[in-house]
Amino acid sequence: MTQQGWMASGADVAAIVAGGHADPFSILGLHQAGDIWIARVFVPGAARLRAETLGGVALGEVPARPEAGFFEGKLTLAARQPLRYFATSLDGSIWSFVDPFAFGPVLGPLDDYYNAEGTHLRLYDKLGAHPLRHEGVDGVHFAVWAPDARRVSVVGDFNVWDGRRHVMRKRMGSGLCEIFVPEISVGTPYKYEIVGQNGALLPQKA
Repeated sequence: MTQQGWMASGADVAAIVAGGHADPFSILGLHQAGDIWIARVFVPGAARLRAETLGGVALGEVPARPEAGFFEGKLTLAARQPLRYFATSLDGSIWSFVDPFAFGPVLGPLDDYYNAEGTHLRLYDKLGAHPLRHEGVDGVHFAVWAPDARRVSVVGDFNVWDGRRHVMRKRMGSGLCEIFVPEISVGTPYKYEIVGQNGALLPQKA
């Protein structure tokens, strides 16, 4: 953290923008700092960003940081919840999305434990891609076992195949990685982008 207390450090932001942060969920999404909520969102190509609740309540603009595509600011919220953002590019184009980093995990401690032990009896229900409704939003949950990967991301048309945008949450100690991607449906093309322990980008895997 910086001297402002709630602001992300320059090193963390640079790592997010470069796609090299070891734990982006610790930075991106919604984070509570005392009595306030901090929103941090990475939106490549955006010049401005405003936030709304899923019910359409306007929450105001999220200020841009000097680092390209990174936005950070205070929001007035009663509790953590999924948010919709409206991004505006330099040429005036506007698009909206629900922030994947504002969601909590789908997998739990028992999934970690039994997977690490090798006794999980329903891994077919957990790994891969599964459509579901999570925290009130429809989407797809992705999970893979990649214990030796430095980073695993889901890429597809929904994020212009940019591996920095949907970096999966590492479930420490189990080798599992997961992310819930809101508002995509069955039949959406996707692959996994994997960065190995040596930092090398590996061929995408279906």
